[in-house]
Amino acid sequence: MTGHLGGVNQSMSQSARVNAALAALTLSAGLCGIASPVTAGSRFYVQDREVARMVSLGGSCNRCELSGRNLSGATFTGATFISATLVGANLRGAELVGSNFSASDFSRADLRGARIQGSNFSTSNFTDASLTGAEATGANFNRANLTNANLSGAELFGTTLANLSARGASFAGAELNAANMAGGDFASANFNGAELDGARLANATFRGASFTDASLSRTDIRGADLSGARGLTQAQVSEACGDGSTRLPARLTVHSCSGRMTVRTPAPPRPPAPPAPPSPRRNIIIADGGEP
Repeated sequence: MTGHLGGVNQSMSQSARVNAALAALTLSAGLCGIASPVTAGSRFYVQDREVARMVSLGGSCNRCELSGRNLSGATFTGATFISATLVGANLRGAELVGSNFSASDFSRADLRGARIQGSNFSTSNFTDASLTGAEATGANFNRANLTNANLSGAELFGTTLANLSARGASFAGAELNAANMAGGDFASANFNGAELDGARLANATFRGASFTDASLSRTDIRGADLSGARGLTQAQVSEACGDGSTRLPARLTVHSCSGRMTVRTPAPPRPPAPPAPPSPRRNIIIADGGEP
């Protein structure tokens, strides 16, 4: 069942608005179905708390309050959740594909193993969030706040991480090939064992950041401040592409790449096909009041 919000009274309570929005979204699962149509004005809850792991959400719910909700394994496909609040939410293993979560608050949220390809998280807050092992190919984190976030082992190929703050964040073992990190603040960040081949680090700051065993083949470090970086070797720097404005630790020298640098970033993935119609024999119970 799919639906879109429309004509919701602005004076309704926040709780009722969130529930109405969720009711108007797509709710589907392989083994669960809706007993009857749900109108945009109804309040509801899902009786079985484990159903949250099978829910698929689409449509629009701007400024939704979803803090602390259990949305592990949920699927957000082409959804619009601008300025949503998901502080401490459980999104472990969730799929946020081709969706717009710009200006949303994911601080302390659990997104371990989540698939967030092609989604927009520009200006969003991920302070202290866990995104270990997340798949974020082509995602947009422009001007986001990733302070102390954990992205260890994350797949960030072609991801936009420009002009953001990722102070103290961990990218250990992450795949950052062809990522755009230009103008970002990565002070004290951990890039140990990370792959940054072909990534753009131009004009970014890396004071106190660690690059032990990181790969920097054809990485653009023009104008980058790596003067206080730790774990950098001449062998690593020699594989990168810098210029006279690149700042490096003492005794390391910059290498200029000849020819024009071209980095191809992947196109955002297509949203997955809609799920099959639910079985009519198994129903999610819709009722008044309460929270999932």
